[in-house]
Amino acid sequence: MRSLACLLMTCLLCLAVPASAEGTALPMREVARGIFVHQGLHQETSSSNQGDIANIGFIVGERCVAVVDTGGSAEVGDRLRQAIRQRTRLPVCYVINTHAHPDHVFGNAAFAADEPVFIGHQHLAAALQARWPHYRKALARELGEQQAARTAMILPGRSVTGEMTIDLGARELLLRAWPTAHTDADLTVLDRNTAALWLGDLLFEERVPSLDGSLKGWLAVMQTLRPMPVRIAIPGHGPVSGKWPAVLEPQERYLLGLLNDTRAAIKAGRTLAQAVAQAENAPASGWLLFDAYHRRNVTTAYTELEWEN
Repeated sequence: MRSLACLLMTCLLCLAVPASAEGTALPMREVARGIFVHQGLHQETSSSNQGDIANIGFIVGERCVAVVDTGGSAEVGDRLRQAIRQRTRLPVCYVINTHAHPDHVFGNAAFAADEPVFIGHQHLAAALQARWPHYRKALARELGEQQAARTAMILPGRSVTGEMTIDLGARELLLRAWPTAHTDADLTVLDRNTAALWLGDLLFEERVPSLDGSLKGWLAVMQTLRPMPVRIAIPGHGPVSGKWPAVLEPQERYLLGLLNDTRAAIKAGRTLAQAVAQAENAPASGWLLFDAYHRRNVTTAYTELEWEN
């Protein structure tokens, strides 16, 4: 009877474990010693990609591991955790979220059992709380209720105002909270050992930038970023680059064009609807997902610039 009970319990546990937990570990690239990055797909979230659309990864110190962003679903978070376990048995002591967007935070729950310190910008908690009902509803629509049920809102246990240094053991990370730019909760992570900078969505490569904060603020932040001594730039989307600060230039050109075109539309007396309609004819200039985001960017930019002096 005891054997039968054990067998039954094992079967129940198997049913309780999501299929994704048995999935393959995410492919990772070691871009510098102890810096592992997974490049997400240039796609919108869908059932086929399970939210694997953002760059995420981890940093290994002598004492423990820091995760930088966790992906767009619990499944992606699970697979990232498996990738860590393939490379080290050191504990995960920190999970750092670079901002509040779902493709960067929906995998957080996969690391809850590790009991790490979750870290984010001082505005991250408020951003998550305000948007979570909408985000979760969208996740259920895109990936199904089962995947949404596995996703939990995890607020930061430690918030960054200005700068903060954390130590993984012979490896210090400098965390910096930025003024409103891509969002109002942007955070960067600089590994002092390798001068590798995790920019989150302060930098888009190949995929068109997505404006959810302040256009003028983003351009100002990029000017502050430019002189930083960076050897490896890890964007929120697109390939890792060693061409710093040249890697910033395509995004800067796009944002400056958005600024100038929107100001011109306002000066010409065009309404928001007219400015957005005009944006439909703008050339993509090589940016992926341009049609999905450019008009939204015009809307956000117009709202910001409409009342400037």
